[in-house]
Amino acid sequence: MLSLQMNLCSYSSLLSKRMVKCQWNFKCYSISPSSLFSSNRNTTTIRAFASSSQQLNGASSISVAGPHNPLSPISGSMEQVMVEYLFGRKKATEVAHYVWKHVVKKGDAVVDATCGNGYDTLALLKLVADETQRGRVYGMDVQKIALESTSSLLDQFASPDEKELVELFVMSHSQMEDIVPNDVAVRLVAFNLGYLPGGDKKVITRSETTVLALEAAKRILAPGGLISIVTYVGHPGGREEFEKIEDFASRLPIESWNCCKLHTVNRPLAPMLIFLFKR
Repeated sequence: MLSLQMNLCSYSSLLSKRMVKCQWNFKCYSISPSSLFSSNRNTTTIRAFASSSQQLNGASSISVAGPHNPLSPISGSMEQVMVEYLFGRKKATEVAHYVWKHVVKKGDAVVDATCGNGYDTLALLKLVADETQRGRVYGMDVQKIALESTSSLLDQFASPDEKELVELFVMSHSQMEDIVPNDVAVRLVAFNLGYLPGGDKKVITRSETTVLALEAAKRILAPGGLISIVTYVGHPGGREEFEKIEDFASRLPIESWNCCKLHTVNRPLAPMLIFLFKR
């Protein structure tokens, strides 16, 4: 077990102020920008001690005290993202987007299994697009209105050449194998589950089809690829879906998969991040 202490100011200053103790539990292998998941299975606990004064928001830098380990779970710019997530400045989806940057390369093929309003689709497109026009984003959603929102977002923020790399389908995520060509090696499959923000909250992803979609993603994913899942437990059916996903991940063989779950302990209804990395 590795314990890292993040110092937001000097120890003497910290001791003179009221302290707030926060704890994250990462049930995972390990994460680093250079090697997203290592082969060493472990549980990492990160404890942060933050001053309650306003100096926190104005801090010019945040340092991490601990062993200089190149496989440290937090290092470089990943450190900043995780710290900002801890203090409520980053959303779970933003953390997911940052992790994607260490997996997806220009020219890769990726799948957005739940397009929603298109923000994940756009983020994936920016990661794969370049002048070679080899990259592909396969996007799907069961709701036509979701794909209309996605298309509108792409119209605003993607160039015509970039938009040519995106294919959108009105269909269930469990059918992704029907739209990805057999000879295409998929680098990442992204899931953002639950209901469409701003849409009908009764239309949600279901545990049965989500598990089928994960099975499909497992089959089409190339070695070195990632299944990224943001799941929600605050709506009816959400807790069951999360438990099914967790059960699916726990049964993946450790010889070929590394799996990580990230959640905030004192916010039981907060979104949960799950990463499944294929060796």
